[in-house]
Amino acid sequence: MKSFENKNTRFSRLLFLLFGLALCLTVSCKKALDVPSSRLANEDGHWTTLQDTRSGLMATYGLMRVAMAENNAHWLWGELRKGDFNASSRSDLKSIVSSDLNASYPLLQNITNWRKFYAVINSASLLIERASEVLKADVRYTEPNYKVDVAQARALRAFAYFYMVRIWGDVPLITSSHDGTFQMKPRTDQTKVLAYAESELIAAARDLPYIYGQENNELLPGLYYGYNSDRWRGALFTKISAYAILSHIAAWQSHYIDAAVYTDFIMTNYSKANIGYTTTTDLTAADGIFNGQSDEQIVCFGFNDVYGESTVNGHIEQLVLAAPLIARQTPDIYVSKDSISAAFTDLNDQRFGLDTLSGLPRTNYFVNYSGETPVFSKIKVLRGGSTNGNFAIYSSNLLFTRLEELVLLRAEALAVLGQSIDAATLLNTIRKNRGLGSFTEGPGKDLIREIFEERRRELMGEGWRWYDLIRYNKIKKTDPAFMALINSKGIYWPIAKEVLNANTTLVQNSYWK
Repeated sequence: MKSFENKNTRFSRLLFLLFGLALCLTVSCKKALDVPSSRLANEDGHWTTLQDTRSGLMATYGLMRVAMAENNAHWLWGELRKGDFNASSRSDLKSIVSSDLNASYPLLQNITNWRKFYAVINSASLLIERASEVLKADVRYTEPNYKVDVAQARALRAFAYFYMVRIWGDVPLITSSHDGTFQMKPRTDQTKVLAYAESELIAAARDLPYIYGQENNELLPGLYYGYNSDRWRGALFTKISAYAILSHIAAWQSHYIDAAVYTDFIMTNYSKANIGYTTTTDLTAADGIFNGQSDEQIVCFGFNDVYGESTVNGHIEQLVLAAPLIARQTPDIYVSKDSISAAFTDLNDQRFGLDTLSGLPRTNYFVNYSGETPVFSKIKVLRGGSTNGNFAIYSSNLLFTRLEELVLLRAEALAVLGQSIDAATLLNTIRKNRGLGSFTEGPGKDLIREIFEERRRELMGEGWRWYDLIRYNKIKKTDPAFMALINSKGIYWPIAKEVLNANTTLVQNSYWK
């Protein structure tokens, strides 16, 4: 874990408090749609100094983190439906695994409610609309700083819309802030929502730097809000972050030509952001990529213990860890031995295979494999490594994407477009890094299937499996049951009753009526 100066720590803790302040202000006001909006913009004296833009921007990042992490929703949305994880005993989690998403559990009502995402959107819109006032009022607030702040807000708003579309399909498109008004707005076709998000990201990418807080930065030279690149690495959206989200917006819509273009930009320029590949050790160590800050965290929402951000909730560890790592007998969710054997077919795989010296299973991804229930241990960032009975505190980052994920996404795009040699080269880059032999095309070999199987292994526990299955089945069209689910829009989640009751223009997803 990296250490910083006391000044840096105090500043970061201040930002963490601002996250909470913004959330409290956001959820205490009247509703826009079904979402509480922020009164920050109406406060006398607000949007007059660079401290106001800084707090507004950091609050937007904090709200996005809450939207994804609260109730461990990122993993419940992305890992449980038709995935590798099973629920051990909790009935609410079993309902998600079996796609019984209308079940009457508080957890399901919470994670089918989209209000937290609209809090992000409202916060971002406020900054976009009001930051120009600070530019006029505070001489310390420069034009480059203003452009970068607005670009980040536009990118965060676009990311929130993309994230929602993957869960609910059509969602209301709101492009301006609302303070104290209730807007009865119906759902917007997801094609239009994603077109808006794509255009916003393209515009934002022009003003986003590769690195924050560097003297030789053309777009934003010098310190950013008084801090150098060490403070900001992995914490803010960069130009590469914008292109990563653009790549996924394209792939989600099966626009693979666009996905190839966007990922080509990433592969050409990722070194400008000091991004590199993650070793197996850094992928699975308690102090690796899921801990602290690093340039490899391309889109990441941190929980840094140095800044007092460790929590019980909002981490996959709360769902998957058990003895011998923490004092809990059985994890809430686990990967069965059959699924492990199906996914990890090469004994040389560094993530899970056989150690050549001891002959025992490697423990990078799983411990207690010889027991009744294997424990998924790839991500295990405990605060100080301490436990207290069944209670543990975690500080792992919510890492949305990293270079390996984007390399495999590019391989997917090129394979679909028929560029199999280049696609296989990218696939083999990841395989080699994990101790596997090269994939070679031939009779009985399926390049696209191998790419998705590698995504299954490499990204296990990172919230990708459900979305990968959707894209894979859209490409292959060989599973009638899954295609029926896609065509009937059963791949989306129901909308919470609380949301529908608050806005009578909204209509429930047809599959869940």
